Amino acid sequence: MSTIFLLIYVDDILITGNNSLAISDLLQKLHTKFAMKHLGQAHSFLGIQITSRPNQYFLSQPQYANSILQIANMTSSNSLANPTCTKLPQNLVEDPILSDRNTYRKITGSLQYLTITRPDISYSVNILSQHMHNLMPPHIYLLKRLLRYIHGMQYFGIPFSDANWARDLVSRKSTSGFCSFLGTTLISRTVKKQHTVARSSTESEYRALAAATADLIWLLRILADFQVPLDKPTDLYCDNTSYIALANNLVYHARKKQIEIDHRFIRDHIQNKNIRLLPLSTIDQITDIFTKPLSTPRFLQLRLKLTVAEDPSVCGDILEHQNSKTQNQEGHV
Repeated sequence: MSTIFLLIYVDDILITGNNSLAISDLLQKLHTKFAMKHLGQAHSFLGIQITSRPNQYFLSQPQYANSILQIANMTSSNSLANPTCTKLPQNLVEDPILSDRNTYRKITGSLQYLTITRPDISYSVNILSQHMHNLMPPHIYLLKRLLRYIHGMQYFGIPFSDANWARDLVSRKSTSGFCSFLGTTLISRTVKKQHTVARSSTESEYRALAAATADLIWLLRILADFQVPLDKPTDLYCDNTSYIALANNLVYHARKKQIEIDHRFIRDHIQNKNIRLLPLSTIDQITDIFTKPLSTPRFLQLRLKLTVAEDPSVCGDILEHQNSKTQNQEGHV
């Protein structure tokens, strides 16, 4: 059976499938109805650069990242290894460009789109976005620091590999964020504030678990549409044993009436064998990179687990030069 997929955004179309002749026939039929230009194999789509390699596609946005740096006049700035910091300096120097509210909002809004291929900057962008209308010197400092990090890592992105696409979807979560993997490929992540105040840390984390479960079920349906059915429960890793116990023990949960709806929702999917809750070590909690400022060694460790890496088509001497600058300039903005 021939299968063809089309991704359409306004007048941009990506097409793929398992039968090249069927794809060619479809393109010919589309040409008879619409004025179209066939650009051949995809190299970019909506500003996202696509590098094709054996068994892998690599997605990155170096040109888009550079356009943001140009707005901030930071195309020749020194690089940093960490987009944020655990402690702000006492003396913050004002930046004449980034201090402008309109420029700050424009750059921060643009950075939201960059997180498509750069999940490692999600936490920093999320923090900056919360202060679009209440700009203070620390926010300008953090934006400048983030831009310096991006400058040194413009050619970083995320790989999409089909070599390890076993029938195993893994979602890792934390209090306000979670990410999903298909095999070793990152396919989804979310980080945001919860809508209401929780009465306990367990309640807060349980809400996040329910949100992760809902997102996971949606992904399972999408995968089924793409003819990637899963014939066993999907592993959902949690770093808190208390809400794993809540999900599996009705008697224990009876004291937590305020999260009864979330509990029933999660238990239904456990009993229907859609998901399986498993413990996760704090050391392996990837979503810490989405929810809190980290030391540089910890940040680099989690970035590696997140699969964010440099475009393999970029020459190694560029990375070596950037790493040298990063080590020399770390901590100075």
